[in-house]
Amino acid sequence: MINIVVNSDSKYSINKLAIQGAVLEILQQSSLAGDFEIGVSIVGDRKMHEFNKKYRGIDSPTNILSFALEDSVSQAQLQHVPKVGFVKSPNKVTYLGDILISYPMVVKDAALEGVTVEQELLFLVQHGTKHLLGIHHE
Repeated sequence: MINIVVNSDSKYSINKLAIQGAVLEILQQSSLAGDFEIGVSIVGDRKMHEFNKKYRGIDSPTNILSFALEDSVSQAQLQHVPKVGFVKSPNKVTYLGDILISYPMVVKDAALEGVTVEQELLFLVQHGTKHLLGIHHE
């Protein structure tokens, strides 16, 4: 069983099934077996700014943040965290972590990239899912 919890303010027009499908595609490509849960939250710039400042020390919003459930790390290590394992609950579900995406930033990025808002959103969902699995970029 794979449980993908998608949370969003009703003012943001999102396709929850498409978001769940984007996560599933990456999990299937990774050949993971077992019971997993991942959270995806679509937030505004104010909330994203708050999280970015608190967890990365950057005083501005960003388009995406991923919070893998791993051992705690220092502020300097937050962008490239080596994978140390997942957290398995007593009910045998592996919680991979959470992805936060700023919807206003998605709209801006989509316009800059010449793609639809949904395409940009799904790209970021897959990008964040990869981060939760320990796949990082330079």
